[in-house]
Amino acid sequence: MSRNYIPINARVLTRLIVVLAITCALAAPALAQTDGGTDITNTASATYSDGGSNNYNVVSNTVTVRVSNVAGLTITPDAGALASQVVASQTGVIYSFTITNTGNFSDRVLFLANGGSIRLSGTAPATITRAVIHLGASPNQIDAGDTDIFTNPANVNSALIARNTSIRVLVEVSIGAAATSAQTAIVTLGDAATDSQNADYSANEVRTSHPAGTVVTNGDATNHNVEARGDITATVQADAQLQLSLTAPSGPVPLGSDITYTWQLCNIGSRDAKAVTLTTVNGGGSNQGVFIFAPVPANTVLAASQSFPAGVGVLYSSSNPTLNPLTQMTWETVRPATVTMVAFNVSTPLTGGTLAAAACSPSINMVVTITTSDATNTITEQGNAYANNSLNVQLPPATSPLRTTTLQQTGGVLNGPQGAPGAIGTNTNDDFTDKSVNAAAILNVPAYPNPANVTVAIGTATFTNTVQNTGNANDTFTLSVPTFPAGADVTIIVGATSTPMVVNGAAVAGAAPTIAVAFGATANYQVVVSLPVGKTVLTGFDTVIRATSGIDNTQANNTIDRLFTGFIKLEKAVTVLNSDLTKGSATDAVPGAVLTYTITYTNIATAAGGAGNVKLTANNLVITENGTAGGNNWATYTTQNGTPTDSGTGVIVVNGTATIITDTVASIAAGAPAQTFTFKRTIN
Repeated sequence: MSRNYIPINARVLTRLIVVLAITCALAAPALAQTDGGTDITNTASATYSDGGSNNYNVVSNTVTVRVSNVAGLTITPDAGALASQVVASQTGVIYSFTITNTGNFSDRVLFLANGGSIRLSGTAPATITRAVIHLGASPNQIDAGDTDIFTNPANVNSALIARNTSIRVLVEVSIGAAATSAQTAIVTLGDAATDSQNADYSANEVRTSHPAGTVVTNGDATNHNVEARGDITATVQADAQLQLSLTAPSGPVPLGSDITYTWQLCNIGSRDAKAVTLTTVNGGGSNQGVFIFAPVPANTVLAASQSFPAGVGVLYSSSNPTLNPLTQMTWETVRPATVTMVAFNVSTPLTGGTLAAAACSPSINMVVTITTSDATNTITEQGNAYANNSLNVQLPPATSPLRTTTLQQTGGVLNGPQGAPGAIGTNTNDDFTDKSVNAAAILNVPAYPNPANVTVAIGTATFTNTVQNTGNANDTFTLSVPTFPAGADVTIIVGATSTPMVVNGAAVAGAAPTIAVAFGATANYQVVVSLPVGKTVLTGFDTVIRATSGIDNTQANNTIDRLFTGFIKLEKAVTVLNSDLTKGSATDAVPGAVLTYTITYTNIATAAGGAGNVKLTANNLVITENGTAGGNNWATYTTQNGTPTDSGTGVIVVNGTATIITDTVASIAAGAPAQTFTFKRTIN
């Protein structure tokens, strides 16, 4: 048998052993990567026999294989990893990356100059402030001895990193004040698509940097570096966020009644609201807490019976409510005489406590009493709440809704003569203003009662009336003319606007001038009344003007504008006294008889009515008896007999020839008793 012959069974057995060896190798657990530069040696040995009693050993030559250096690099965390829940304005947020040498030899990591390997993205306003290779012992705090990789103007190489060991990189970020909930701030270290990919020397990479003389095999490349990337996301969380609610009646509510305001403060954020500090608190009260500041509205006072719920700290201030409540207002624990604002401490505990996330204060009722007498102005209320956020930075004040309560308005009106809207005739609806027509209307018309004595021209006068708002709010009054003289024209003038109300004795449809009058105020308007020709003289013609409240149309008041067609009545009489009965009877007008002329003068204008009515007074009445003019001839046929007289205050003057006699009366009030002017003449 040849020595090189191996029986078939032996060959089968050999193959089986090889297969089993491969199978076992595949099933065996993974082993640590072999260091690059390790020599793997193999020397074969054999034993054999010469067929007899001799056994021999034989050794082959040694074959050596050196393990190549293969670079590897990973950066964790990867995309989606959460740095932390951050809030707006938070500073010093640390993003921590682990960079591991997954190659089989000690290697370095290179970071690009000026922070080129670090990128910040996301939707939140944020800024990278520092980035370092962390060398210190503290887990998430940048230390003085750490290596700057953010502002360093040159590329930075790490120290050698043994295989399967790591270094840490810390990136510090500040979150902007304008950041809002659910926004993100993402820090990316490197720009590779995957870890341990061949470096492409791009603008934002983090890659290996082999020590000098190191030969590295990466795929088809020799001495090539690899790069990696890690991503960490910080999500903005809602910090403490205050929401102040306020409820109040919309009204209308009566003057003098109470208004109840209900306040509640909620923290709708994700972190506790912390206490703010009031600068000045007298009386030992706490000056720290989460506060609601509730002004006492203008035109009200804090109700005398006011009480507040237990568990709420209460402070009072009489300072100007426009001042800053934290730093400028002075607060008292005992209620002062005048309260301009109330502060409610709703923190737990009441001294320097917090208002927890998603928690609300108790509902707090604040009752005020209305003090104004003017229902025009509404009562408005709006408050603020103050607290610090989780970073102990003051939150923007939370402002409540503006609540407006209307006041119950009542209409009231007085309408009367100029400057006297409350004048009374027999009541406030028949007060009056008397005027007389223009002189041309009654020129030379006899001034004594006779229906035949009528006006000869259109008679016109302008009246000024005053309307007063006696309601409890600003009002607008509608003016109307319910009664007017037959055939008349009536025009109402408000400001610069003239409105014809009656034309030729017919009311104008739809004419409704208005006049706005503030609460408690008065306003004037004019009425022009024109009477047609042919109106009986010495007669008063009434025009009734009505003012009606716009708030309550059941509230109205009338005044009368009365136009007289002359108002001084002159009635003349004569008596004859004959003392010489030889010439005739005692009343015969014979030569030598005495004629006694009597002129009775009367002011026929309205005499009734109290103060405030405008009555017609005749001023400087001059009664003239001219014996040679106007158809008179008594100067020719008679001689003056004695001294003329006036029963009133008239002053009589007789001219030198006794042909003209005048009686001057300074004034005659409306309704004054009739007076007489008397003079005698003897028939020649």
